[in-house]
Amino acid sequence: MIADDLRRPRTPMVRDNHRHQWEKDRARRPLATRAATGATEHETGLEPRDLVFHARYREVAAPPELAARFRVPDGTPLLERTYRTRCSTESAPFSLVTSYLVRYMIAANPELLDDSREPWPGGTQNQLYTVGIEVDRVEERITARPPTPEETRELDLPPGASVILLRKTSYDITDRAVEICEVTLPGDRTELLFTTSLERW
Repeated sequence: MIADDLRRPRTPMVRDNHRHQWEKDRARRPLATRAATGATEHETGLEPRDLVFHARYREVAAPPELAARFRVPDGTPLLERTYRTRCSTESAPFSLVTSYLVRYMIAANPELLDDSREPWPGGTQNQLYTVGIEVDRVEERITARPPTPEETRELDLPPGASVILLRKTSYDITDRAVEICEVTLPGDRTELLFTTSLERW
């Protein structure tokens, strides 16, 4: 970790809840449109050439907590996807992301099981669209806590910084959980923005 008095300003990130509709709007657009930009660019103002991206996939058996959230039997095969994206001039990622999909829901498209296809133009909503799944709503639960030593090291957190834990569940139009995502965000450079549009009388 860099000494506190030598730290350079880090690229800030604003996570706006409108991102989900933005992602859904892009899911059915042409490849060139989807490939031009992604969620990280949208939230940081950076260009694709400014980013270093890494993804790793592996199959895991659903533990009881995830099985309950997906409403599948314990041990059901899941695709665990780990993502790290950072600015090319920085050493730490913007967040620590672990996403889970139920394998049988996506198996009709073998490309969705291949991490060499990442970054996927259009993200998860487009991936789900390729197997006929439409996301209807996204539920996010947010808490905060002190970081673990591993999180402090990987996110290069300054002393006293907390982490923000975001647990996202995406549901399809049949009310089925189709993706569960756990995101650890560095509290020193993440802003969460929630805009609530109210129906008119």
